[in-house]
Amino acid sequence: MRSVRDGRRQDRSVHPHHRGVARGLALDLGSSRTRAWVPGRGVVADTAHGNGEYGHGRPVRRGRIVDPESCGRMLARIADRALGERREDMVVVLSHPVLAGPGHRTAAREMLRALGASDVIVLDSARAAAACAGPEGGGPLLVVDLGAELTEVTLLVDGLVRDARLAETGLSDLEPGEPPAAVVRAVLDMVMAMWRQDRHGALLGALRRGPSLVGGGALDPGVTHRIAVRLGVPVRLLDDPATAVVRGAGLILGSVLRHATATALPGRSR
Repeated sequence: MRSVRDGRRQDRSVHPHHRGVARGLALDLGSSRTRAWVPGRGVVADTAHGNGEYGHGRPVRRGRIVDPESCGRMLARIADRALGERREDMVVVLSHPVLAGPGHRTAAREMLRALGASDVIVLDSARAAAACAGPEGGGPLLVVDLGAELTEVTLLVDGLVRDARLAETGLSDLEPGEPPAAVVRAVLDMVMAMWRQDRHGALLGALRRGPSLVGGGALDPGVTHRIAVRLGVPVRLLDDPATAVVRGAGLILGSVLRHATATALPGRSR
């Protein structure tokens, strides 16, 4: 299990000035699938890795880019289909695992710049999921991301990553018919580790509010029920949890585009 407790925003701000951008593409680069979202159109791509279209290997394993060439080729094809080949007026938002290392984030930025976009934003999946979850009264938020090869638990307070834990296990590690005990145990262990480190009651507030479950694993009622029972609290299952991260990244992208449009209007400060 990997973890971080620093209370800092991951990567740069998602509200800088983006002059000259009018279009955008949001991407969720997962271990088993890549999803893309375009403003006004919604999810425009849901591509399984290793299906032969971009190569028979899987470009991402356990949340890490292991084949940058095929990964870049896949993202370029998705961008071509979604927005065409002219991309100098485009901004791309890509989500990554909260605990993705600097090598992964650097590789992601390089691939996005190779697409020809005028600007790129790389942000963690927990903040993207939080954008999709909505304010719901504000306060601390616990995001449980149940992926194919990773399980992440992130505590957000005022938009900051207060604590994040990652287990390199997911639903794809289970044998057919095998109960999801290992995944549920990983979630419970990570929450308990956070509990032991929590000094301000933020985790308790987030648990009272109800953890937000996202990722393809959240579609399994056996997983969500077991997590609720073991934690002893109700869980919040977001609509279409498998696409919650890319839709949240899309909402952040929409905010960036609206801000870019507003600052470009006559009489507005730049």
